[in-house]
Amino acid sequence: MFNLAARTSRPALRTAFRSFSSAESHKPVLQLHGLQARYANATYVAASKAGKLDQVESELKSLYNTAQTSKQFAQFLENPLISRENKTKYVSGLDKISGITRNLLITMAGNARLNELPKVATTFAQLMKAKRGEVDAKIISAEELSPAQLKEVQAAMQSQVPKGKSVVIEAVTDPSIVGGLQVQIGDQFLDLSVKSRIEEIARMPLA
Repeated sequence: MFNLAARTSRPALRTAFRSFSSAESHKPVLQLHGLQARYANATYVAASKAGKLDQVESELKSLYNTAQTSKQFAQFLENPLISRENKTKYVSGLDKISGITRNLLITMAGNARLNELPKVATTFAQLMKAKRGEVDAKIISAEELSPAQLKEVQAAMQSQVPKGKSVVIEAVTDPSIVGGLQVQIGDQFLDLSVKSRIEEIARMPLA
C-alpha cells in the first residue's frame, strides 16, 4: 500500500493541506457553467485572493451599465471589424479600474470575446449574490407599492427562503395585470393578479 506519510514530511503535508483549503475558500459558492461562467469564475477567484471582490463587482456593473447606455461603447464591444490588437490596446489603456478587471478585458479582447462582456458581468453579479446569500425576487403590481407595502411583502417572502438567505426585491409596475400581484422568487412564480383570475374564469366551461 502506498504510504503517503512515509514519503512526505508532516510539515509539508500541513502546508499542502493549508494551500488546498485556501484555494477552496476562494472558489465561488455557486457553480455555473458555460463561456461566460469561465471568465466570471476566473475573475472571481482572482478578485477573492486579492480581497477586491466588491471593487471588481462595482467595476463590472459600471461597464455593464455603460454598454447599455452608450451606443458607441456597445458597438465597440460588438464590432468584429475592430482588430483584437486595437481592442486590446484600448482596454489596456482604461484607467480607474483594478488590474483584475483590466486583465479580464485584455483576455477577452485577445480571445475576440469582448462582445460577451455584459453577460460576464451579469454572471459575476450572480456569483456575488450567491456569496452574500441573496435571493432575487420580482414583484409585479398594477400600481407602485408603498415602502410599507414592500416591507410587508418582503417579510412574507423572507419566510419562504432558507435560513441565512436574504430576499432582494425588484419592484415593477404593470397596469395590464389589473390588480393584485405577480411574484417570482428564483425559478418559482406565483400569479395573484386579477387578470389571471379573469382568465381562469374565462376558461371554465359554461353550465
